[in-house]
Amino acid sequence: MADLHAFFHPRTVAIVGASNKKGKIGNVLVRNMIDCGYPGRIYPINPKAEEVEGLRCYPSLSAVGGKVDLVVIAVPAARVINVARECGQAGVKNLVVISAGFKEVGREGLLLERELTGICRKYGMGLLGPNCVGMIDTHVPINASFSAVFPQRGNIAFISQSGAMLVAILDWSQTIGLGFSRIVSLGNKADLNEADFIADAADDPHTRVILCYIEDVARGQQFLQAARAAVRKKPVIILKSGASQAGARAASSHTGALAGSDLAYETAFRQCGIIRARSMAELFDLAVAFAHQPAPGGNRIAVITNAGGPGIVTTDNIEMSDLAIARLTKETARELRSNLPPEAAIYNPVDVLGDAGADRYRFALEKVLGDQNVDGAVVLVCPTAVTEPEQTARAIIETHRSHPEKPVLAAYMGGKILAEGARLLAEAGIPCFTFPEPAVKALSGMVRYARARELPAKVEEPAPEGIQREPVRELFQKVRQEGRLTLLGSEASQVAAYYGIKTAPIILATSPDEAAARAQEIGFPVVMKVASPQILHKSDIGGVKVGIKTPREAQRAFIDITENVQRFLPRAVIHGIEVQKMMPQGTELIIGMTRDVQFGPLIAFGLGGIYVNLLKDVSFRLAYSLTREEIQKMLTETRAYTLLRGYRGEKPRDLEAIIEMIARTARLVLDFPEIAEMDINPVFAYTDGAWALDIKITIS
Repeated sequence: MADLHAFFHPRTVAIVGASNKKGKIGNVLVRNMIDCGYPGRIYPINPKAEEVEGLRCYPSLSAVGGKVDLVVIAVPAARVINVARECGQAGVKNLVVISAGFKEVGREGLLLERELTGICRKYGMGLLGPNCVGMIDTHVPINASFSAVFPQRGNIAFISQSGAMLVAILDWSQTIGLGFSRIVSLGNKADLNEADFIADAADDPHTRVILCYIEDVARGQQFLQAARAAVRKKPVIILKSGASQAGARAASSHTGALAGSDLAYETAFRQCGIIRARSMAELFDLAVAFAHQPAPGGNRIAVITNAGGPGIVTTDNIEMSDLAIARLTKETARELRSNLPPEAAIYNPVDVLGDAGADRYRFALEKVLGDQNVDGAVVLVCPTAVTEPEQTARAIIETHRSHPEKPVLAAYMGGKILAEGARLLAEAGIPCFTFPEPAVKALSGMVRYARARELPAKVEEPAPEGIQREPVRELFQKVRQEGRLTLLGSEASQVAAYYGIKTAPIILATSPDEAAARAQEIGFPVVMKVASPQILHKSDIGGVKVGIKTPREAQRAFIDITENVQRFLPRAVIHGIEVQKMMPQGTELIIGMTRDVQFGPLIAFGLGGIYVNLLKDVSFRLAYSLTREEIQKMLTETRAYTLLRGYRGEKPRDLEAIIEMIARTARLVLDFPEIAEMDINPVFAYTDGAWALDIKITIS
């Protein structure tokens, strides 16, 4: 990752394109740097001006005479290249290129951007942008942006791929008093990207929570490493929009058909421990919660309310999420029963009734937060004629101070009557919502983060024993030389065998007599199927025969399959007929892989056989850093797991054998990036072992 200390803490900043004309970006940049209270030297650069906003203006960077740490460029795209080259020659460490007109405008702009990136790499300069709003750090302070707003100082870092989204959020934040530590507009991400800024924010002492709005990921492996390490230190919350550029899917691949456009991102976020927000509202609800409240020690939540309906709604939302309604201890229930009105509900949700004042809320919250079975609380207040919004808010604030290790969120369910109480809570760092649903969602995100924080920062999974890479490499080379991209079943079975994946024996025969001989060699009964990369669904055209028990039947099957193919697909190239050992029936599973352009191989596991696309009982993980523990979780996420554990008297299947097969498949597709897609369907799982029956491999 890039070292961004000098980027956020430059001692000198030059602004190329500085201007005295109000409303121009070059003027806004200079005024923003002055107005934020930046403690270093500012050098406006413009050959047509002697002074900008009271500062001496220089005709060029070289005319400054001293070292410049950071240069902000706001000149037409065609001039940026020469400016960047001058910066490199002057020893500048970092650039912020505000200018647009690069890859976002087409091929000509793309070539210009590549030239800019090349110059930065040549001179070792970090580059933010181009086509960005800039960056802000409220604690330095520095405002190298053309934002109309300098945000309130706070502990939220916000990294945005959309400049428009960023400036809108900054303007909105002023109305609710939301504070930020850093603001970064990524722009075109020609060099520095979200991974660099996530990694740096994770080490920033002024940042408590990291927010991102992204449309794609620049470098998948770098992102995975940075995010996994960052989550160990601070929550990372991402709103991802747009569809993944997952690349073309091979028509023969069940895995490719099952993998949706956004699935790789969903899987990557889950494996790294990133919390994914589904809306801007949820993104900032989570930000506010994390900025001021502790991560809970568990998922058991208490609800305190002065109205039954809202309490039931909140309970429903808790039960439908990964939270649980806390079961209060007998001692807590006894205390509540002794001190609350007889009509009050005491078993969670705790209903303190509509006439509850601040003292009743204080007592109930004190008791539930002190309960060892409670990990956090949601406090609901509805406006009645006797409600005390401000006093209740102060009671909540003071009680939470006695239990700072447990998060408390509130929902003041009203408007004008409750507004002042809601304001007091927000100012004290207790997130307050109008309705309970966002409070429950925020708590759910906090619980997910508490679990994710336990993930190892770096995963080193040893390669399985007994794998043979060189024979696989030679086989792929042979297939390419023959002008093919799809392996024959017998070839795919060989590849699997080289990686220790148990496969039902399969041999290619090119004549009826050879088919009979191969069948005897394997041992009856056998399955026979046409070997042709052009035929995707063999059984549809009579290209498969099962239950063959004698040499004569094998000869007849060879002839029948060949005739069927010639009748239905006369132009198909037939390499022969594959003869395979017919295995006893087992639990049918699928293990597959499709390759995502950002994150690499995506491994699938689920129920297999002919119903795989219909039932869609499948879970996914990235092959990168896939541990056996994570594979075990994959299994448990499917309905197949119920069958594998033993269903209705059936004996359990060999889970360790299935985990081993998935691990070896992951190693294979990591070792050979040319494998575009792979399906093992079906895998037969037994009480002792698991065997691959049909394997499809497509290479690029």
